[in-house]
Formats: sequence, C-alpha cells, structure tokens
Amino acid sequence: MTRPEEDRDTMRAALRGLEHDDPSVRLRAALAVGTNPDAGFVRPLVGRCAVEPEFSVREMLTWALTRHEAAVTVPLLLGEVRAERAQARSQALHTLSKIGDRRAWPAITPALLADADEEVARSAWRAAVVLVPEDGVPALAVVLAAQLGRGGRETRLSLSRALVALGEAVLPTLGAATTDPDPRVRAHALATERLWHDPDAGFELAVEEAKRTAVFGEGRQEGR
Repeated sequence: MTRPEEDRDTMRAALRGLEHDDPSVRLRAALAVGTNPDAGFVRPLVGRCAVEPEFSVREMLTWALTRHEAAVTVPLLLGEVRAERAQARSQALHTLSKIGDRRAWPAITPALLADADEEVARSAWRAAVVLVPEDGVPALAVVLAAQLGRGGRETRLSLSRALVALGEAVLPTLGAATTDPDPRVRAHALATERLWHDPDAGFELAVEEAKRTAVFGEGRQEGR
C-alpha cells in the first residue's frame, strides 16, 4: 500500500528531528516516532541510539523502539551489540532488556558480560537477567560472580542487583565468592549476599558490614 504524501512528509520531518541540534527537538521527535510506529523508523532509531549524547533522549529512543515489532527491532539491535562504539553496544543491550525477547539471549556472550567498558558491562548484566532461560541461570550466576569486586559504587551496585535478581540459584556461587582470596571480591560477595536476604538493608550499609566481615574474618550468620 502506498503511503499518502502527507504521511511521508510527517515521517521525513520526524527523522530530521532526530538529528536536530536542540535535544528538546530530538526528544519530541523520538516521542512522535514511538507514538506512531512504523518499520521505516527502526533503522534510524537504532542508529541514533549509538550517538545520542543526552540520556533523556536515549531513553525516549529506547521507548520508541519498544513500540515497534520485535521481529523488526531485535535483528538490528543484535547487530549493534557487536559494534565497535561502546555506546552502540550499551544502548542496544539496554533496549533488548526492555523488549524482553528471549531470542536475543544467545547474543549475551561472556565477552559482553565482561566488557571493558563499564556501562556496556552493566547493560549486559541487566539484559542477561531479563533474557536468560531458566536452565541457564546457574551458569549465568558463575559468569556474573567473576566480576565481583569490579569498579566503583555504581558498577558494584549494578552487579549486586543483577545477582540478587537471579534468585536462590545464585546463593552457592555467592557463598563460594565470600571466601575468595581477594578482599574486594569477598566484601562485594558478602554485601550481595546480605542484600539477597534483606533487600531493604541498603547497599551502602551492606558494603560497610561486608568490609568488616572481610577484614576481621567474621563468620556468616547462621542460616545464610
């Protein structure tokens, strides 16, 4: 079916808006594209995700992509997770986690989960937790636990949240990590274990308690 000329003009205007210098214009353009989804928008949206500097606009781009058919968006996003540009990888993984199509799971490789770029790694952890099949959870817990002790507060908190989201299957792996020779790994594992048992405890408190445990060698509480 031929698209009416008025619709084509609207589409071209929206696509131009995604490239505008003013972030508020880009934000409105992404909103318009998501409000009126069309397969012709998908490739430009994915391309813009790789270079968009504004967080709020990137979030709107992701929302717009979730409004399109997964059969169209997911193959393009899977290509992006292998891109050289870190933001392309990170945003594609973030969008895949929002779409939640488990056909994307094979693309969440150990290399992505250990990506040198922390934002990419965090996005990969979140996507993995959403997309992993049930029988893959124990293996994923082991791969994620290998990152314990990595990075600053935000990175460690992201990893802890991902591990906690895996449920009971993560406990044996965390238990093993609490005896790791590296005190950073031990403290992070103990903090994550505490968060699993008491999600309302707060990450900072869990970290401080875990550090004391790691330093002074206190045993874990009974039943943990």
